[in-house]
Amino acid sequence: MVSEQIQIEVVYALPMNQTALTLKVSVGTSVEEAIRESGILARHPEINLETNKVGLFGHTVALNTRLERATRIEIYRPLIADPKEIRRQRAEKAKLQSVK
Repeated sequence: MVSEQIQIEVVYALPMNQTALTLKVSVGTSVEEAIRESGILARHPEINLETNKVGLFGHTVALNTRLERATRIEIYRPLIADPKEIRRQRAEKAKLQSVK
């Protein structure tokens, strides 16, 4: 029996460029299997699936999530700075500027 194939996209974005690879996989393929099949790990050896988070259209998912329909798998880079800390620093800077 031939399993149904779906077209997916695997995406990894860097500050200056983005890699987007399209491939067909069987329904029920895991996110991790699809990432490995895409070849993106060879293009970007800095990706570590043990530490990089992954998601489907902006929603974080586990590597063992099964694909049921055409989708976009996103591999996220680690955050360089804590967003809460950045907001706190901006608020403090704005507060100091309003005092002047």
